[in-house]
Amino acid sequence: MSIVKKYSNGEITIIWEPEKCTHAGVCVRTLPKVYNVNERPWVKPQNATTEQLIEQIDRCPSKALTYERIV
Repeated sequence: MSIVKKYSNGEITIIWEPEKCTHAGVCVRTLPKVYNVNERPWVKPQNATTEQLIEQIDRCPSKALTYERIV
């Protein structure tokens, strides 16, 4: 069974599938206030706008990060 972690800012839910992650670092370099591997939780979606999060997630080369809009 695959591990799936979810993080929400109230507008979208970020979905992280660690098994897919290639550690390219796009997330950390693009939004370091959101993605900090030295903190727990390591994803803090409240530290960026929903638009910034979507833009960054769409750049994830492995698609380990995806999102769902909250209706």
